[in-house]
Amino acid sequence: MRYFYDSEFIEDGTVIDLVSIAVVCEDGREFYAVSTEFDPEKAGPFVRRNVLPKLPAPSSPLWRSRQRIRDDLYKFLVPRPSVEPELWAWVGAYDHVALCQLWGSMVDLPNTLPRYTNELRQHWDQHGRPPLPPVPKDAHDALADARHNLAKFEAIEAHRLRRHSATSAGL
Repeated sequence: MRYFYDSEFIEDGTVIDLVSIAVVCEDGREFYAVSTEFDPEKAGPFVRRNVLPKLPAPSSPLWRSRQRIRDDLYKFLVPRPSVEPELWAWVGAYDHVALCQLWGSMVDLPNTLPRYTNELRQHWDQHGRPPLPPVPKDAHDALADARHNLAKFEAIEAHRLRRHSATSAGL
């Protein structure tokens, strides 16, 4: 099962501190949560300007402890024992670290979760950089970006399949 995700975080070159995370599944399900444990005072200008204003009101049930995000996210990613999650993100190295750190160190990540995230940006490069859907107006909202990642994947795959069909047909 493919999952497309994005996270927003505060980073200082040493620490990656999760602000929010969103995951969109190819089956239509969506997950979104905001950490109650990040310190907005540590946010740099970019996060202050582009991320913090888009977060839901602090009274929203979307605000959760990191432990609760971890537990809820696991249930979302592995809704049944037969599901093998495949993670995808756009330039997702920091997103992958932010996700894994919900469990602690990399060795604490449950065996049912992958140890890597598929790189959507690389997938786009490898398949000829086809046109992608426009960046959403609410970019840097983790859920909007996760939805956009799914839309980008679908555009790349449609292009790849058209190209493959044309090649197979001898065009």
